[in-house]
Amino acid sequence: MTGARDVAGAPTGVPGWALAIGRTLAHGVWDTDVVGADRVPADGAVLIAANHVSVVDGPLLVGAAPRPLHVLVKQEMFRGPVGRVLRGAGQIPVDREMGRPALQSGLAVLRRGGAVGIFPEGNRGRGSVEDARAGIAWLSVHAGAPVVPAAILGTRRTGESLGHLPGLRRRFVVEFGEPLDLTADGGSRREAIALGAQRVRTALAALVAGASARTGVPLPDDDPRRPTA
Repeated sequence: MTGARDVAGAPTGVPGWALAIGRTLAHGVWDTDVVGADRVPADGAVLIAANHVSVVDGPLLVGAAPRPLHVLVKQEMFRGPVGRVLRGAGQIPVDREMGRPALQSGLAVLRRGGAVGIFPEGNRGRGSVEDARAGIAWLSVHAGAPVVPAAILGTRRTGESLGHLPGLRRRFVVEFGEPLDLTADGGSRREAIALGAQRVRTALAALVAGASARTGVPLPDDDPRRPTA
């Protein structure tokens, strides 16, 4: 099961079966409310930046997004049957020790007018977006692509592990925010990337907090990555 890729290894499309799996998971297996999908540009390059709390956030984002989406996924997931499905579905592996190849693959997708999903926090946790890595801003600035923040809620509850699989028909919320233009910040590319990463973090954190308040779906109040006292 191998998805189409260009000579540099970047995916060239998301097959229909991958979209069908994502949408079945989002709306058949689970009960997902999608808010603000019309805020995602209908065509042209776009980045979707989501908070990250659970192992199911990637497939959920694929199923909720109004456009075919190539999501940056940690390299460790590209093993065995799951890895073959991810690669066939056009997802992009990220080596956290050397992320440049993933960024180049994402940039190739964007320059073809595609959509790329990324979790700027870098790791699963509470999902409150206390930090954002610069990769999202690097892609936006180099591709001239807007960034749409996306709040994911309900995929992990307090006390559940980071790898926990939610039960049937659990309620999720995916809310898309207004696009951010990081190319309008002026200055050098380096300055635009640094400022852009902070803008993404601020906008995404505000969207997550607002969506949680509006829907009543909370973030988990623990972070399994951190030891308790």
